[in-house]
Amino acid sequence: MTVINNGWRLAALAAALWLAPVQAQDEPAPAGDAPSADAPAAPAPAAEPSEESVEQRLEEAFKREFAFLVEQKAQLERSLQDFRARASREVGQVKGRVDQLQSQLVAVQDRQNQAREELKLIQERTRSTSNAQQVLEGTFSQAESTLADYGIDKLGGDDFAELGDDEKVRETFATARELITERSEMRTSDGAFFTQDGSRIDGQLIKVGGIAAYGVSPDAAGVLAPAGGGRYKIWENAATDTVREIAQGASPAVLPLFLYESLDTSAEGTGAESVIEHIESGGTIAWIIMGLAGVALLLILVRIAFLARASSRTGKLEREVGALVREGRMDDALEACGRFKGSAARVVGSALRNMDRQREHLEDIISESILAESGHLNRFGAMILVIAAVSPLLGLLGTVTGMISTFDVITKFGTGDPKLLSGGISTALVTTELGLMVAIPTLLVGNVLSSWAERIKDSMEKAALRVTNLYHAGRDGATPRMAHAGSPA
Repeated sequence: MTVINNGWRLAALAAALWLAPVQAQDEPAPAGDAPSADAPAAPAPAAEPSEESVEQRLEEAFKREFAFLVEQKAQLERSLQDFRARASREVGQVKGRVDQLQSQLVAVQDRQNQAREELKLIQERTRSTSNAQQVLEGTFSQAESTLADYGIDKLGGDDFAELGDDEKVRETFATARELITERSEMRTSDGAFFTQDGSRIDGQLIKVGGIAAYGVSPDAAGVLAPAGGGRYKIWENAATDTVREIAQGASPAVLPLFLYESLDTSAEGTGAESVIEHIESGGTIAWIIMGLAGVALLLILVRIAFLARASSRTGKLEREVGALVREGRMDDALEACGRFKGSAARVVGSALRNMDRQREHLEDIISESILAESGHLNRFGAMILVIAAVSPLLGLLGTVTGMISTFDVITKFGTGDPKLLSGGISTALVTTELGLMVAIPTLLVGNVLSSWAERIKDSMEKAALRVTNLYHAGRDGATPRMAHAGSPA
């Protein structure tokens, strides 16, 4: 900006020096001011400067301005150098500060990561400690409940609650060890038990730890089983002689035992499960499958009756009617055909009534009669096969339903008690079993009956064609050939 201003100044100076003499020379005198005769004469104008003097002054002016500009340029270069030096120093200072801050940031991030790792480790240790504490509390609670079943309440008092965890563990294991030692021996005590008919007998109880017991009295003796409510009863296999030997201190070669976990629940007998109980264990779907089985059985019996009536005495029909047709006694043949029942008789009768027609037309009539009987012969066949296909699908539905019930129980109560899971598992397995038990025989019998119906249709066609051949042979005076392999002569 300074260089531009100096250039304008130099141009303005040159213009002023050039125009000044010209303006003075050309300026006219003002009007109305003509000199009078008495007025003094005006001084003579100065001599016009020469071109050489003007150029010298311009040159001097340019030199001065050039020297001024050179000085300004040098000053600006020095200022620029100073500015660059200051800027370089400041940039270096800023870079150093940035590097320092970056180093501090990295150090802070390292400390932060380390703090996070330490916090994570502390949290894991806290969770582990909390889990361990919960396990200890659960162990103490379970031990208290278990020992309470044996009349030991050491773990339920205030003194035990005031102990530390280590002392609680030692006390729990010491109490359990005493109980195990006490109950690992055979003990004899006075007590009462029940016989199989429900009679209460006072006698001696020989307890084998806490897992089995024997009852001995003058009236009865035997292996004892839980009767519920902390009581005993003689089990089905009493082993009376062996128990009396044990009471006398003998050591029999075979020691009969009934092992039990608790005396709170009565032991049930080992009777075999009935069919009704087995079906009931499968739930509603099992009864639906059995209902389909009953329907399938009824349809099979009805279909067997239809097919048996349709195929009754087909051979005898063919022989009697064929003999009459061979002799040309068509009316007697129709009358004899009417005495027979079944689809074969109806097809042969239709053929006899149309014997006077052409052979091709007669065969069409026979085929039409067989098609008319097919609906009767195939009755209930499709329904039987549908039941055979649906039964295993219902079994699969019962399986899915049972497994859903089992998982619901697991979600609510866990897997601690297998008895809670038995209902869903029983439904899952029993329904599948029943579905297959219904489907397999139904499918086999249905296919057998369908094959039987097809054989009846072949027999009807064979009988009708046999009678037709006999009729045409007798009319033509020829002896017909016997058919074989199911083909007409």
